[in-house]
Amino acid sequence: MSPDQERKKKFARIILGYPFALVLVSLLVNFLLFGVDAIVIALPTPSIIMALILSAVLLLINHTWLMTSTELTRLKYNMHATPEEWAASKNSLSDVSQEGVRELQRRHNAHGNATENIVHFVSLAFLISIVSPVTIAAQVWIVGFAVGRVGHTFSYLTGKDGARGIFMSVSLVSLYGMASYLVVSMFL
Repeated sequence: MSPDQERKKKFARIILGYPFALVLVSLLVNFLLFGVDAIVIALPTPSIIMALILSAVLLLINHTWLMTSTELTRLKYNMHATPEEWAASKNSLSDVSQEGVRELQRRHNAHGNATENIVHFVSLAFLISIVSPVTIAAQVWIVGFAVGRVGHTFSYLTGKDGARGIFMSVSLVSLYGMASYLVVSMFL
């Protein structure tokens, strides 16, 4: 097997094990640090509502940052968002530098990654907020997700891959933390 094939095989194992490791971490944190209570459906406590508000504001800031960065990149490299904008301009896609294309793609990837994670966050945050969870667990997982997303965006847009991976892990472990809390609480 070539060194490149060995490297790919090693990284494939890491990629496949990564979600399982994050689930395990989230379960351990829930059991050993927070505790898990049985489900009791109720309105969220003020403390949990504050965590949801803080998280919503951070996620809105994150979205605004991505949106603004995307538009500034289009402006810098003379790119447009729609066929109508391209037709009305003096530019064509063939005039755009490869750097411009890569930078716009970076922003699109960051947007897509944020969107696909936020979809799961919304459902899990809603559910965890109404099952009368241990308050600190809900707060940490809800706010942790938003902090992870903001850090991920910063790292992604500035090309800091190591930090991007760390912040992605923070947001994912927060999602798995909420999901594992909910699953465990069903059986108590």
